[in-house]
Amino acid sequence: MSCVFCAITAGDAPAIRIYEDEDLLAILDIRPFTRGHTLVLPKQHTVDLTDTPPETVAAMVTLGQRIARAARISGLHADGNNIAINDGKAAFQSVFHIHLHVVPRHSGDKLSFAKGMLVRRDADREESGRLLREALAQLDEATQD
Repeated sequence: MSCVFCAITAGDAPAIRIYEDEDLLAILDIRPFTRGHTLVLPKQHTVDLTDTPPETVAAMVTLGQRIARAARISGLHADGNNIAINDGKAAFQSVFHIHLHVVPRHSGDKLSFAKGMLVRRDADREESGRLLREALAQLDEATQD
């Protein structure tokens, strides 16, 4: 069975890329809970937490934290973020290539993860991607100063 995230990493499937380095890729979720919902995944295929090296998980969380900060300072104006790894089918993992969700949140948004699981859309994914990329670049510039 083929892996959609491996296909995206290889450039064989489309995705809106937020960040990429030698080991990790961050893309917008195709069925977002909120605007800017981003997935952080290792380029090296592993299935879940049981077969992913701890340093890979740490790198995913580190990048997830940066993206969460970017969601706060970008035009997405997030007030907070949910960060999660769905580990296995029982935990609602639907793509069996480990990935971390960064879900921007707004005070009073009343987002319920049980509602709307099947119908989720971002009205302007390209713009959401642009906002997050610009905010990540802004964070990088601030770190270099």
